[in-house]
Amino acid sequence: MTPAPTPTPVVPIENKIGAMIAVGFNGTTVGPESPIYGDIVSGRLGHVVLFERNVTSPAQLQALDASLQALSSGKMLIGTDQEGGYVARLRPANGFPETPTARALGQRDDVDYTKRQASAMAATLKAAGVNLNLAPVVDLDVNPNNPAIGAFGRSFSADPAVVVRQAGAFIDAHHEAGLLTTLKHFPGHGSSTADSHKGFVDVTNTWSEVELEPFRQLIAAGKADAVMTAHIFNARLDPEHPATLSQKTITGVLRQQLGYDGVVITDDLQMAAIREYYGFEASVELAVQAGADIIAIANSLIYEPYGHTRAFDTIYGAVAAGRISAARIDESYRRIYRLKARL
Repeated sequence: MTPAPTPTPVVPIENKIGAMIAVGFNGTTVGPESPIYGDIVSGRLGHVVLFERNVTSPAQLQALDASLQALSSGKMLIGTDQEGGYVARLRPANGFPETPTARALGQRDDVDYTKRQASAMAATLKAAGVNLNLAPVVDLDVNPNNPAIGAFGRSFSADPAVVVRQAGAFIDAHHEAGLLTTLKHFPGHGSSTADSHKGFVDVTNTWSEVELEPFRQLIAAGKADAVMTAHIFNARLDPEHPATLSQKTITGVLRQQLGYDGVVITDDLQMAAIREYYGFEASVELAVQAGADIIAIANSLIYEPYGHTRAFDTIYGAVAAGRISAARIDESYRRIYRLKARL
């Protein structure tokens, strides 16, 4: 018997839009003076992303995350990039265990070993109050000199079968700990020769369809909690917009071709690949129209204290003006609520 769908509560549209925003912030505590405090309490901000700037010790992080959940009227997604190795926000310097890179795990290709390593990572995150790991990277390591992926050992392998095995073990370990994970960076950042943190990235001549394979197989296996988009431009998929802002890529390829109906999270819209080529408001509106469910204003390179407020006002204004339908907001809210119900 098919289980009954999780009923979605009736909430004001302001709260639905708030649930579509995830923000990075400054500081190791959040009190009434914080730019995000009031919006969390009011429901106009649903989720946060943690960086090293928010972390000094296990005890401090646990207290911070507990205070954030206490402010929110519903379950808040507290996410961080704990991929392992170089990309780990919870680091040994602040009292957290060392973690291996994805490449090291892929080269060993021992599923049991990977699961043990990922289980330890998940236990660390859970103890700290993090419930969404913005990992694993399932980009293929087809360009080892890739300045965003290969150079930091963030990919398990160039072989899709290895990536699927390793990512599957990583995800299973997190699920057993009660945590959610994120496949990234759709539709594949591994072949790029440039870094989307720093500027425009065109993979039209380097990307191939095999880069979709890890996403396809993990989605089919029911292991995709959330999928994060890449800020890469690929004229073969969309001659106008990079993936994060592309309806052809998110709705056309990810949802229709690969059959994915879960949460889509954008990579940080303040990365240079988006920030330098699109206005703030335009990028937020385009991402929602493209089919993204959670808009990340994570401030990875620049910090804008009220970026989440601008994002909220942009989406709310676009709905009021009829450029984004209320039904489109409802779609995202249902997906987000369904995801959080699993926590």
